[in-house]
Amino acid sequence: MSDKTNPEAPQDNTPPSLPLAINLQYTKDLSFEVPRGASTFTSLQAPPQVGVNIDVQANRIEKEQSIYEVTLIIRTEATEAPAEGSQTPGPVVFITELAYAAIVTLDNPPQEIIEPILLVEVPRLIFPFARAIISDVTRDGGFPPVALQPIDFAALWQAKQEQNFPEPEGEA
Repeated sequence: MSDKTNPEAPQDNTPPSLPLAINLQYTKDLSFEVPRGASTFTSLQAPPQVGVNIDVQANRIEKEQSIYEVTLIIRTEATEAPAEGSQTPGPVVFITELAYAAIVTLDNPPQEIIEPILLVEVPRLIFPFARAIISDVTRDGGFPPVALQPIDFAALWQAKQEQNFPEPEGEA
């Protein structure tokens, strides 16, 4: 008998690749606004409070081909901290709106994964670029850069699904 064991064949732990090609990415729309102008800089006593809204949209570009435009829409609105003892937010400091898009081609994926690819995977791939734009624009606008935290696009998509198709109420 031998003390040697037969080593198992190495496992390929590489995840399957997505049937997806990102053809190009671009800034579709970008806006940075300081509504109160220069008075904002003289009245700001503390770092502003920043609220973030994110949405994802996907549209088929070519009817005969699987080419889509996926747009990641990010809106940030910074306000001055509420006055002491108040719950009402202070005046708006700045507003940033970005629509960052990608043109993608899908390579015959199963029908049931098209929507998750377009509304979860593509935004996940392009988010770092949009995040950098928001950070640069706020910094170039004279404010501390807004560093967006990573987004769980799967949870965002699931929440959207639940809004569009609420589960019927019934006995559990």
